[in-house]
Amino acid sequence: MAKKEKGLNNDKEAIAKSDNLYQSNNQLSIVPIEKRIYLVRDTQVMIDLDLASLYDVENRSLRQAVRRNLDSFPEDFMFRLSQNEANDLIAKGVSQSVIPPGYNTGGAEMYAFTEQGVAMLATVLKSPKARAVSIDIMRAFVAMRHFLMSNAQVFQRLDRLEIRQLETEHKIEQVFAKLDEGAEDNKQCIFFDGQVYDAYEFICNLIKSATTRIVLIDNYVDHTVLTMLDKREPGVDATIYTQKAGDQFKLDIAKHDAQYPPIPVWIFKMSHDRFLIIDDRVYHVGASIKDLGKKWFAVSLMEAQDANVIITRLQADSSSI
Repeated sequence: MAKKEKGLNNDKEAIAKSDNLYQSNNQLSIVPIEKRIYLVRDTQVMIDLDLASLYDVENRSLRQAVRRNLDSFPEDFMFRLSQNEANDLIAKGVSQSVIPPGYNTGGAEMYAFTEQGVAMLATVLKSPKARAVSIDIMRAFVAMRHFLMSNAQVFQRLDRLEIRQLETEHKIEQVFAKLDEGAEDNKQCIFFDGQVYDAYEFICNLIKSATTRIVLIDNYVDHTVLTMLDKREPGVDATIYTQKAGDQFKLDIAKHDAQYPPIPVWIFKMSHDRFLIIDDRVYHVGASIKDLGKKWFAVSLMEAQDANVIITRLQADSSSI
């Protein structure tokens, strides 16, 4: 194991050493060679634009040298990128400082050189700088290849993990929903008088995080509560349990349900406190939802409480309005 780690460290050192300083226009610029090696068609390559920049020659001169020696550049040494491949590299940020405008519009071609092609290119350019830079490029190719081989099992495990967890966009959304559930900001908070919007936003975010159901137990509700519950995601059920429903609130409910997904309202007179159930999470709310921010109150997640037990009791002891 120690020997393997030593080899891995040597690879990293070789990559680091490839970040050489080159003199260009009387200014020193750091050129991270390993960041200019890309995987195209399952092959590690460098782009003609990057090579021209590293060799300090015009890309036109580089191509002329290649054309004069085409027999020395078979397809496993050099190949032309398709427009989709070129656009993909551009989207990833390849050579942004040296890409002419035509590359973004399909008005020019882009060529890729394999490790052997880079070595051959140094010989046809016939310049001391090209030969010197090519040595560092070769070292970067070798070091990166060793690094990838040494960590092949890790990359395979990551690929399998991604396949299992990210098969569909729906699963991705579920992952983020679970992350949100564990966020400290969604567990508890204290609001002081005057923090009307902060409290409103906090409760609305809880409502938006629901994926299956929302149950509100609050003795004092009005039409503003209906508006807040309408911020839930499509397909999420919402139910209100309250101590009483006056004629005005009954009218509000009827008008609401005629236009939006219905929110059933049940009469429940056995609760002193307010509770908000989001899926399987139970929150204790220290103030009525309609009065958020008017006085000091707190919202806290009751992590040990079983939401299904509460809902079962509610259904047994409530009546319709």
